Amino acid sequence: MKSIKKQYIRWAVALSSTFTVLVSCKSDYLETDPTTAASEEAAYASASNLMAIVNGMHRDMYYKQNDNQGQNGQGGMMIMMDALGEDLVFPSTSNGWYISTIRWQDQVNDSGSNNFYPYQFYYALIRNANLVIANGPSVPANNASDINTIKLAIGEAYAFRAFCYYMLVQIYGKRYIPGTVNSQLGVPIRLLPSEAPIARNTVEEVYTQINSDLNEAANRLAGSKRATKSHFNDKVILGLRARVALTQGNYQLAATSAKEARVDSPLMDNGTYTAGFNNLAGNNEWMWGATIIADQGDTFSNFGAYMSRNFNSTNIRQAPKAINQKLFDMFKKNKDIRVANFDSLGVHKDLSLPSNYLKYPYTSQKFLAAGLADSRMDVPYMRAAEMYLIEAEAMARLGKEPESKIVFNELDKNRNTSPTTYVGTTKTGTEYLNLILNTRRLELWGEGFRFFDLKRLNQGLDRTGANHSSVVTDNVMTRPNTDPKWEYLIPRAEINANPLIVQNPL
Repeated sequence: MKSIKKQYIRWAVALSSTFTVLVSCKSDYLETDPTTAASEEAAYASASNLMAIVNGMHRDMYYKQNDNQGQNGQGGMMIMMDALGEDLVFPSTSNGWYISTIRWQDQVNDSGSNNFYPYQFYYALIRNANLVIANGPSVPANNASDINTIKLAIGEAYAFRAFCYYMLVQIYGKRYIPGTVNSQLGVPIRLLPSEAPIARNTVEEVYTQINSDLNEAANRLAGSKRATKSHFNDKVILGLRARVALTQGNYQLAATSAKEARVDSPLMDNGTYTAGFNNLAGNNEWMWGATIIADQGDTFSNFGAYMSRNFNSTNIRQAPKAINQKLFDMFKKNKDIRVANFDSLGVHKDLSLPSNYLKYPYTSQKFLAAGLADSRMDVPYMRAAEMYLIEAEAMARLGKEPESKIVFNELDKNRNTSPTTYVGTTKTGTEYLNLILNTRRLELWGEGFRFFDLKRLNQGLDRTGANHSSVVTDNVMTRPNTDPKWEYLIPRAEINANPLIVQNPL
């Protein structure tokens, strides 16, 4: 484990000479040598220092960069997971960002940076979570406030660990098959801040651990108030539980959890929906996300540097992100406000784009950066709309179609440009379920769900008949659901360092 250990240990402990600046400063706490005993002691010397570690983990969700600017925390992972699908369209190769992902080359290049990044990113967060969980109970508590802070820090660490294992097992493990033993290989479960070689656990074991951690997080965060929406609370834990349950085919739990999760998150109105998806704090529908403040932005790495329509960069000017034309056409006549975030002509008149911005049909303005010279924008990790769609799908799969339609129509009416004349869907059976799934594609476009949904549903990739460029995709237009590339190879660094690891087949 020597090689991979160095990768982990760099991010082992949140350390700084002044812990109070960790939230507003760059991640220098990740660069401190954790073998320094004094630093170890400082990290767990107080409740506030323990919470500083958690604050740093949340910051890494939108800042942590590996080898290149496209690997920038969860925002970068969201782009990768959608680039693997059929609904995020790159009209040109531009300066090359994420093109290897679109071409399905990352999965099979075990020495490649994009293959290693998810493994590195999520296991680094897991290691920090393990350190908080292991050391949190021994942190001195001088008063009730300290006791509560320690409880919340440990609760968030459990939430982080659950979230990261959920991401890892979907990327590197085989799909979860409801109703089976799921003995297929997942990823190694590390519950201690140790780097001893361990084997991969089964997919079932990983999901068992995820659910156990979510339960622990829920108990510790129950009724808690969070400092910002970048942190976990009990509703976000319910949302994660709904996601996991949907993946596992536990539809009753998925429906119940999703319904409870969105209680305090009313849907946004049409005006807000088309305002640029850049107001985490002021948008009640956003349950969990990140806001990048002025002195923490990384100009060409922020989510908005790739997914916005208005930032002035080579990537945005030459390769604005577009929606799958076939998906757009499904909804364009339905008075659906969601299609208003895409321009079938690619002109975007209301944005007054400079003349050097290339124009392509069906490009998006769903995401808008702070300005031409400022790529910062809020990053959505979880919204109430997702919870509506999880509940609707789960209820439909349970055979409770009338109940499902109540939920689906509530969301659909909200997204309608003429809600007073809205009539709920008359589709039934398979057609109705497909409507839910296609609505999910449109609603969550660009938010990082499509690869996981295709894998969960055991569907193949089909980019044919749409506006994908064969030059950009390198003719990767289809992939059957049996293709081994639905699982990323385990990174070569881990294989070389850990003799117990078994590689995925090609």
